[in-house]
Amino acid sequence: MTILLTNDDGIDAQGLLALQNAALSLPSARVIIVAPASEQSQCGHRVTTHQPLITETRGPDRYAVHGTPADCVRVALFGLHLKPDLVLSGINHGGNMGQDLVISGTVAAAREAAYHGIPAIALSHYLIRDLPIDWTRITAWITHLLNLIPVHTIAPGTFHNINFPHLPPGQTDIPPILPTHPARSPLIVDFATSQPQGTPNITEFFYTAPYSTRPQDPGSDVQATFSNHISWSILNV
Repeated sequence: MTILLTNDDGIDAQGLLALQNAALSLPSARVIIVAPASEQSQCGHRVTTHQPLITETRGPDRYAVHGTPADCVRVALFGLHLKPDLVLSGINHGGNMGQDLVISGTVAAAREAAYHGIPAIALSHYLIRDLPIDWTRITAWITHLLNLIPVHTIAPGTFHNINFPHLPPGQTDIPPILPTHPARSPLIVDFATSQPQGTPNITEFFYTAPYSTRPQDPGSDVQATFSNHISWSILNV
């Protein structure tokens, strides 16, 4: 099996390394990384069409693209002419649920793959401030999940979106897995303001809304993840 990995946190992100370790645990897996050269968080499904996509070879089966996650998938499929059996995008350093889905570069990469008929899964890790992520633990969880998902069962025109909860250290058992739908309630939006001295015509708006207080729609990805479960949604392209 050939597995293409990408993300939106950049090719040097810890989450991508953890995902690579999980993918390499699959029998006879060839893992190829085509990921952004730098962080591209919250870029959505932006693609580059009016300038070159500079791509660096960083080692065997490892490429850094100066572009977005969706660009990375396009370069992999139609520039490098790879033929992956599966595309995995993540592990995102932060949740991707509900309204996040249209903002997320991680999700966009999986969606781009699905557009072109490649089975794809986006994987994200909800973050609680000041609580470190146990990347070894999440690698073990993903290894378990990948053995539960026969690639041929990912229906054409769909892709999977998985969100992991952020648990305290020491809890190693994989949390319960819940089938979910994306939360429909919008994110809370709030701003603090500032006016730079000597610029009466300029106001600066600073986004201040806390992610952890977003609405938890019943049966949604947000409710499951915030309740220490693994959220598993099947999304249409």
